[in-house]
Amino acid sequence: MSAQDEKDQRPNTAHAIELGPVGENTSHATLAPITQTASTAPPPPYTLLTEKQKIFTIAMASIVGFLAPVSANIYYPAINQLSKDLHVSNSQINLTITTFMIFQGVAPLVTGSVSDYYGRRPTMLVCLISYMAVNIGLSLQDNYIALIVLRTFQSCGSSAISVVGMAVTADVITRGERGKYMIYSSLGTTMGPALGPIIGGILAQFLGWRSIFWFLTIFAGAMIIIILICFPETCRAVVGNGSKPPPKWNRPAIPLLKPTTSDATNDSTPTTKPKRPTPLDSILVALEKETGALIAFTALLYCGYVAVLSSLPSQLEAKYGYNSLQVGLCYIPYGVGSLTSRWTIGRFVDWNFRRHGRRQGFEVVRNRQVDLTDFPVERARLEITLPTVYLGCLFIIGYGWVMNYNISVAGPLVMLFFVAHTISGATSTLITLLIDCHVQRPATATASNTMFRCFLGAGAVAAAVPVIDAIGMGWTATLISVMWVVCSVLLWGILLWGHEYRRKKAGRA
Repeated sequence: MSAQDEKDQRPNTAHAIELGPVGENTSHATLAPITQTASTAPPPPYTLLTEKQKIFTIAMASIVGFLAPVSANIYYPAINQLSKDLHVSNSQINLTITTFMIFQGVAPLVTGSVSDYYGRRPTMLVCLISYMAVNIGLSLQDNYIALIVLRTFQSCGSSAISVVGMAVTADVITRGERGKYMIYSSLGTTMGPALGPIIGGILAQFLGWRSIFWFLTIFAGAMIIIILICFPETCRAVVGNGSKPPPKWNRPAIPLLKPTTSDATNDSTPTTKPKRPTPLDSILVALEKETGALIAFTALLYCGYVAVLSSLPSQLEAKYGYNSLQVGLCYIPYGVGSLTSRWTIGRFVDWNFRRHGRRQGFEVVRNRQVDLTDFPVERARLEITLPTVYLGCLFIIGYGWVMNYNISVAGPLVMLFFVAHTISGATSTLITLLIDCHVQRPATATASNTMFRCFLGAGAVAAAVPVIDAIGMGWTATLISVMWVVCSVLLWGILLWGHEYRRKKAGRA
């Protein structure tokens, strides 16, 4: 029985905190009304995984997702070596980067909806096996055409894995505490862009460019072994809250969670699968009003962000004379800033979620997920996101002008830390809201966001250096900031009218 049905059938109810029995590991929380009737059976827990098991599962999925950003960024320090060995120009090698980003947005259209239907484990394993094979080919090839073709397949495999990994968080974490777990769910996508250039620079300088692809091959192989041995299936269309065993072929060798038949833990809600997936599913998601506006702003935020990051190597080389290894080390403030946002912005997101719950007459119920159609989740998320975006605008302007005047390198790096802290935090909360609105198909919604983000990001990377050469880094950063401020009207529209639109769509207005 849903929370709304309980409310309709039992008008004299009170809202209270259900903490569960003493000693039970019920660390995840959401907001829900419960009755005071002692005989009423409590709803089943959202997941049967313990706290440590949840962290392990999310962290492993995030580390697998590390392959997507690291595959793109680890490649940059080897561009000069590749152009010499393959006897082509740097601009021709840059074409492989453009094709990589384009196909990075195409592949998730298929794998996102497939994983929502068949499960996370089989989709991740197929993608990882194909990704590993492609990297072996890349390490052995010595032809420019082969490089383009194989990099295209590499992009498809890595981006597909990333989308599936992000959906795992929605499978095991309730809406009320997703901000708290941003540190684990975003670990791979946060550290990939920061560590990629460093790893690539070291490998290319001491072992040659082929070692980069051998490194990725070994990493993918290790992830395959971990998934086969102990990574659980989490797709709720397949296993519910973990009380329903997946098919035998979709079980790890060492299961973290053994199915139970206890009435207190069984998920009584039928796990009806969505319709069979098609590549159009992710496109149709983006055509919804609220989702479309959310994806549009997230893509624009990413465009400005990636334009700054992609221009950093050329700026550091031109203004400070840095080599590829030194440039890679300068990405460390970006990685640290992105990482720390999970402890600050993530916790503010959860705090605001609970604050709105109390205003609505709801209290915290640990490890319980209910229908929040009548809860203003858009306002709870965006009241934190919007100030964070505006702070990011100020920081990116500061970064642009201190870089423009060629002051001590400490200036741009400090500003880069704050840019990463605010924009990464804002992006994570926007993706969290996107999943909140599509909790039954999180991978499909994430794939839609990835597609538009990568398509626009490819254009931003291509335009960044020419624009900076034309008007300077300071005015480029100012232009990006103005674009974000103007387009933030999309978020204001979601904040003011998104909840009402979602209720009408659900037929509750």
